[in-house]
Amino acid sequence: MDQRSVRDILAGKTYFIRTFGCQMNQHDSERVSGLLDSYGCLMALDPAHADIVVFMTCCVREAADTRLYGQCNSCKSLPPSPSGKRVVAVGGCIAQRDGEGLLTNVDNVNVIFGTHSIAHVAELIAEAFLDGKRHIRTNEHEDTDAMSMPWHRETQYHAWVPIMTGCNNFCSYCIVPYVRGRERSREPREIIREIENFVADGVVEVMLLGQNVNSYGKNLEQPMTFAALLREAEKVEGLKRIRFMTSHPKDLSDELIEVMKESKKICPHFHLPLQSGSSAILKKMNRHYTKERYLELVRKLRAALPDISLTTDIIVGFPGETEEDFLETMEVVKEVQYDSAFTFIYSKRTGTPAAVMENQIPDDVVKDRFDRLLAEVQEISRERCARFEGQTMDVLVEDVNDHDPSLVTGRLTNNLLVHFKGTEDLIGKIVDVHLDECRGFYYMGTMISK
Repeated sequence: MDQRSVRDILAGKTYFIRTFGCQMNQHDSERVSGLLDSYGCLMALDPAHADIVVFMTCCVREAADTRLYGQCNSCKSLPPSPSGKRVVAVGGCIAQRDGEGLLTNVDNVNVIFGTHSIAHVAELIAEAFLDGKRHIRTNEHEDTDAMSMPWHRETQYHAWVPIMTGCNNFCSYCIVPYVRGRERSREPREIIREIENFVADGVVEVMLLGQNVNSYGKNLEQPMTFAALLREAEKVEGLKRIRFMTSHPKDLSDELIEVMKESKKICPHFHLPLQSGSSAILKKMNRHYTKERYLELVRKLRAALPDISLTTDIIVGFPGETEEDFLETMEVVKEVQYDSAFTFIYSKRTGTPAAVMENQIPDDVVKDRFDRLLAEVQEISRERCARFEGQTMDVLVEDVNDHDPSLVTGRLTNNLLVHFKGTEDLIGKIVDVHLDECRGFYYMGTMISK
């Protein structure tokens, strides 16, 4: 279908997008939103007011499938759409992995598009409106790059900047390489040009995205390290803050640590997934590092950046995990003193090596370990958060507070939240705030007038 026909069908239609999962999914949603905008669609704030309902999915954990089915079924009870006809579309990782299965399991989904087919979502939706049939596209390789699509940013001060797609690591529990494909890095010139355009449009903070940013540039015609890319991003005038997600410990270089130490713009926050504190379990996970190597990296980061905020991911109940393995994880948590940790119960993903491993852990044992880990992580996080009380620090104001409109909410460079008296016109600005009181995992503060 040509672009004019797509516009004729979609112009004036309203759309609603609900996103599950990682930052890459959030960025994909912005791309889908931007594409629909370009064809004359209008964003709706509620699925009840939308002609087009899009679910951008994640398949990292089993619960995601159940949630998606529930969301799709809930669309059946929505009132008639503004145009009198509603198209439900499912994209992202579940669509890529199980597109045909979705057609069988959910009878009111009209469009399914995989992670490599985002650029074609508008024409698929237009075809569904035109012929009333179900359309699916889950090609593993597409000629059209989603990175060239328009996008609809949620905020004017912050932007996601994907620097690479896919993953080559094949951790034994993870489905991502099978649905996102192999690693492919964007050209540095293209990335820097995109950042420059964002800054010209008012952006002060960028988040560089990749499944493993530390391996950026290895497959470029002229290889380039992630640290070198950060040096180039640092040169962009007007850019105030640089963040990145996610780093794999096996590829964390001394060069990257040195760049962060020297930088005036890279935020002192490092998300370094642990997954397990047991070297034996890490080997079964195919993580390519040991507990000792991980702790060595932490010591290097803290030596270079004493106030760095370290966050992590931890999986509890991986097949074969013994009580001794779990206690090693607890020991690492106590030694590292994470500012926060995302803790997960192992979720079996069909198609991964871990799914067929022996010694799957009983649910009651996993739940007990998870509760013990969570209690430890939360106690440490509260103590770590409080260490800045009484200091004055830069805060990027993000929004009016959800619970008290007299307050605004912002974020420190180390990613901690701060609430303080302020007005809506501060959103997107960086201001000095005195951190008056730590309340567990956030601060109450007072803005310092200049």
